[in-house]
Amino acid sequence: MNKPLDINKDNFEKEVLQSDLPVLVDFWAPWCMPCKMMSPVLEELAVLMDGKVKIVKVNTEDPVNQELALEYEIQSVPSMMLFKEGQLIWEFIGMHSRDSLAQEIEEHLKK
Repeated sequence: MNKPLDINKDNFEKEVLQSDLPVLVDFWAPWCMPCKMMSPVLEELAVLMDGKVKIVKVNTEDPVNQELALEYEIQSVPSMMLFKEGQLIWEFIGMHSRDSLAQEIEEHLKK
């Protein structure tokens, strides 16, 4: 898969927690300008890291996803979380460049 996948509460477990690949989850909102600015970065990253990391997006404004936002204590967007083997291994809030984000992901996957 070489583009971010939109997911929701109903398929979060399958797409993130049960994924064979590490997964970067982008918790975002439609009104969030930094979220919109991160979108092309994540699209480029999905191509760059294809086969290494799956990138998914969760719209926190969608009522079906509010339970997920509460569960993962999302208070600001964009919030990103990196999962490996179903476990949260890294998280950050805000923007990153494609290269710095790729480097951070690589570093955390080595641990």
